[in-house]
Amino acid sequence: MDEAVLIIDKSVGPSSFDVVRKVRNFVKIKKVGHAGTLDPFATGVLVLLTGRATKLSNALINADKRYQAVIKLGESTDSMDCTGKVVETLAVPTLTQAQVEAVLKSFQGEWHQIPPMFSAKKVQGVRLYELARKNISIPRESIPVQLYELKLLSLDNQFLKFEVHCSKGTYIRSLADEIARKLETVGHLVELRRLSCGGFSLDDSFTVEQLINEQTDWKTQGYRNYVKLLSSESAVQTHKPTKPREMEYSRSFERAELSGGGQGINRFQSSHLPRQINNDMSILN
Repeated sequence: MDEAVLIIDKSVGPSSFDVVRKVRNFVKIKKVGHAGTLDPFATGVLVLLTGRATKLSNALINADKRYQAVIKLGESTDSMDCTGKVVETLAVPTLTQAQVEAVLKSFQGEWHQIPPMFSAKKVQGVRLYELARKNISIPRESIPVQLYELKLLSLDNQFLKFEVHCSKGTYIRSLADEIARKLETVGHLVELRRLSCGGFSLDDSFTVEQLINEQTDWKTQGYRNYVKLLSSESAVQTHKPTKPREMEYSRSFERAELSGGGQGINRFQSSHLPRQINNDMSILN
């Protein structure tokens, strides 16, 4: 059994691929991938999928996300984050909490954003960051995204901390730039932490170090997460099983109402489940 969904709490420094490589080497499963990149300076929820679970990656790539972010006001960089070079400075006006909250609220709803040049988005087969590193900038079409909620967490001199619940494809660095400009200054992202992706959050996570040092039961947790994802509406809609056993597996769990601790599975009659799942029921109990 090699299918698992692992919720990694990524630290500052490694790229998403670095995390995938470390985890692959540890779990000894050839097929490992992630469901949404986090930049090296960003932390938080990075969802990894192994084995057959990789077929469900789109369900998480297309899922809503929650982030906690910190903007440094008064300076903008070429990358819109702390890894870039400062290209503009501007005085920061005296701001009240009410003013900042009003600006944040103005972004709620549908927002059309232009993907930043320092991003993994492909244009004619080339990732934008590859062009940006060569000081090449090209026109980009704006894309619609949904910002469901923006909440101010703190305002301390030049630093503005907020939380955002957004749809797929939202570039938080672009949002940070727009927020700063609407506050009549400039700014860039200095911290970014993903709090959740779809139905998974930091509460479900563990670090790569905890995994490697065997401080977590990753097999049980990973399989439980796999069942949870497979039973979710988004996974049922995006996953198209090709094998009869997978079709039976998907249909069985589409009817499940899973709750914490695998209790939803226990409410099923075992005759509804494929033989493999019946054999593995001990993992979930």
